[in-house]
Amino acid sequence: MNLNKLTYIIAAVFLIPFLGCKKDLNTSPTNSVESSAIYSNTANIETVLNGTWAYMHETFFTFANPGYSTILRMSDAMGDDVAIIQNKYGYADSYNFSHASNTSRLSAIWTILYKVIDNCNNIITKIDAASGPEADKARIKAQALALRANSYLNLVTYYQFNYQVNPLAKGVPLYTEPTTPATEPKAKSSLEDIYKLIVSDLTQAAQSLPTYKRPNTTKYKINIDVVHGLLARTYLNMGKWDLAAQEALEAKKNYTYMSAGEYANGFNDLKNSEWIWGQAQQADQSNASYSFHYIDVATSAAYYYSFMADPNFLKLFDATDIRTKLFLWDGLPGREGYLRYQKFKFRPDVTGDIVMMRSAEMTLIAAEGYARNGDLSNATTVLNELLSARQASPFILGSKSKEEVIAAILIERRKELWGEGFSLSDILRTQSAVVRLPALGADGQPLKVTVITPDGKTKEVLAKQHTTLKFPDKEKPNFVPNSPYYLIPLPQAELDNNPNINK
Repeated sequence: MNLNKLTYIIAAVFLIPFLGCKKDLNTSPTNSVESSAIYSNTANIETVLNGTWAYMHETFFTFANPGYSTILRMSDAMGDDVAIIQNKYGYADSYNFSHASNTSRLSAIWTILYKVIDNCNNIITKIDAASGPEADKARIKAQALALRANSYLNLVTYYQFNYQVNPLAKGVPLYTEPTTPATEPKAKSSLEDIYKLIVSDLTQAAQSLPTYKRPNTTKYKINIDVVHGLLARTYLNMGKWDLAAQEALEAKKNYTYMSAGEYANGFNDLKNSEWIWGQAQQADQSNASYSFHYIDVATSAAYYYSFMADPNFLKLFDATDIRTKLFLWDGLPGREGYLRYQKFKFRPDVTGDIVMMRSAEMTLIAAEGYARNGDLSNATTVLNELLSARQASPFILGSKSKEEVIAAILIERRKELWGEGFSLSDILRTQSAVVRLPALGADGQPLKVTVITPDGKTKEVLAKQHTTLKFPDKEKPNFVPNSPYYLIPLPQAELDNNPNINK
């Protein structure tokens, strides 16, 4: 790893004015401040932590790479249910499984995650010697540990096959100390070692956060619920089903399901009762909102509106389901026949908060953990809790097998978490294959739908569907499990500048 180019941020620029969440993330230029001064007290170190969070979300590499949202958008573009409009800017390369050619995106994902790790390493190793209240030290350190764990969890999710395939497989380099220009670039560590650090970080963080209370408007702050949620995701990846269910239920217990009306409001408000973790936006601090230009297919404010739904996705929903009302066949010129899934909408000021964790996800983790552990009764009870909130038909267990229950839960994950960044991670986690099928009518012919044109007339057109149905591989084009096409390639700069990367 070329630490000067990729992960090393000298202490003097830790506090540069990245845009952040609300006023308490505003920072001032401090390029001339020495490292010893920056880390001398807890107030300064909290500013470092806030600036790190802001950097993670608000840094553009290109318009198609707006911070951490880049990972979420890429994951969904590579899955089953998002149909990308091919003549629109952004994410078509990932949709086509040819993202290896997008050097800016590969650099963006790697750099964001490792710079967050390096900043957290500085906080974790230096805060004990700082002045300030011991309670503040413990909280800030815990939040840095959790944020470091989240970065490593993303890295092991997308740069190597799932832990359950081979825990000893090499993942990514593991850094737990601050880097300097003299730091020796590291080789890849095993998934086992990386997951040990993730679990250790989150377990340690959980010990210091139970009494921390955050305002409803600052859900970007990591509290004990976020830590439980990250542990639930981690244990789900590792196949530790009982622990995944236990942590998920702890994470969700303070977050009630949103109403039907709220579900249709646009998934843009951090104050939503289901949101456990997210990134707030406001008119003068809104870089992360740029991702709505892709996922908002309902308002005129969106430039690209490229994340349409595949027609087969609609077939998964009951007619009574409140989410069914979000579908609309598009009749606008250039979009005729595409299926809008109008889940995300800009607010009137063209901003939108970014959701990172919800109680509904935790419900589904708990249900899956129970099911994979063979407790089908509890799995059904938990799953039906969410289905009831969405006014969908309940799941009837009857004589269904364990595999059938798991399949129903995984389908519900696709329905509930569409557009929130879980498609590719679930494909890798479950060692399944992408499934993209032709959109056909009852007669077996290409599906025709009725749309309403801007002048109010009805028109029958062919439904637009997935345009990428195979890998870009002439010899082995069919979608298969555990394909290298699902993994994010290392950026070329890392390959060029880290002589140890593949040792």
